[in-house]
Amino acid sequence: MKYRTLGLLAAAAILNTAVAQTTVPATTPTPVQAPAAPASAAPTVSPVAPVKATGTPARVIPAANYVALGVFYYDQGNYDSAYVAFRAASEQDPKNAEALLGLGRTQAKLRLYSASIETLRKLVALNTRTVSGYVALAQAYQAQYVGTSDRAPVAGNLDEALKVLTEAEAAARTAGGTALNVNLSKVFNERGYVYRLKSNTVQAIAAFRQASVLNPDNAVILYNLGDMYYATGDLTAAIDSLQQAVVADPRDAYSRAYYAKLLALSGNTTAARPEAAQAARLAPTNAYAVGQYGVVSYLAKDNVTATAQLQSALMLDPLRYPEFYYYMGRLELDQGLLPAARSDLTKAAALASTNWEYLYYLGLAYERGQGGTAADRNKARDNYQKALTLNPDYKLAQDGMNRVK
Repeated sequence: MKYRTLGLLAAAAILNTAVAQTTVPATTPTPVQAPAAPASAAPTVSPVAPVKATGTPARVIPAANYVALGVFYYDQGNYDSAYVAFRAASEQDPKNAEALLGLGRTQAKLRLYSASIETLRKLVALNTRTVSGYVALAQAYQAQYVGTSDRAPVAGNLDEALKVLTEAEAAARTAGGTALNVNLSKVFNERGYVYRLKSNTVQAIAAFRQASVLNPDNAVILYNLGDMYYATGDLTAAIDSLQQAVVADPRDAYSRAYYAKLLALSGNTTAARPEAAQAARLAPTNAYAVGQYGVVSYLAKDNVTATAQLQSALMLDPLRYPEFYYYMGRLELDQGLLPAARSDLTKAAALASTNWEYLYYLGLAYERGQGGTAADRNKARDNYQKALTLNPDYKLAQDGMNRVK
């Protein structure tokens, strides 16, 4: 699942009661945002002067200095250092809302989910009008749910997230002002994520649509809406939404790369290829953009470019995108490179164990034999059966099962 939230943690956003824009994970599938522009230098925090023998007290560093440093590190993805800075700020001033917000978000990034929830609960208890605090708390509940292998202890997290978002909506409406629609769009966008995790596609689409009505030119919301359409099989609506996202933010490599892939899946590889190439040029170190250029190239039957781009993407990030192992395996399977195909398709199926298509093609790789690589009908049957367990109506797996009985 691709999972995108409304922007990075910025100093301007964290220092007011509007919703601060952050990123979350993915499971997403959660697609990750393009790298932030490099900052010139970190804010400086002067060292504490030693206590002199005369008893002169050490100079106290204001909590705001630590907050600024924490924001800098957070935006650079240096969450360990951000945690230290935000924690120092909260210890200096336990009621500092900016420090608590930054600390709670950073704890979630570091997978300290229970601590994150506790910190953000403290924040909303201190300030019941902090829309950003409520949204961050809802995100922490989701992050704990997604990041926990045993779902039983966190089964109620998604319902808790929805309750918190109801409070966020109330806080936004109470605050009113010119930022009302933008703040409400962030609440509805977050609701869309929760409903998707609950497999409630109807309400997820409704939430993303409402977010887009409130904030029609926001590329992230348009991306999320398009992604939801694609997940429900509405390719035409997905392409339309992603095209709007590209228009809204032409330099967003994620939206452009996803738009290119959807064009290619629709059969329009002529339009897809330049879009995919442009996305990779915009973010040459972004595994998602580079990998989707490989996917589009494969669908356009350009095996040389497909191989180069998929291999580059997997070197950039070997664990986040099972889709790229899948297409690499498909490419190798087409070329009769069975050992390599089996290896890459195994990785794809392991990283996305609920994807029946990946399991089917892994079964197909084992069903085939060539040269010194013998067919393995038992492993083929096992993978076809796994695919059918996930989707009993999957025709390709049904046919495969009939061949290896």
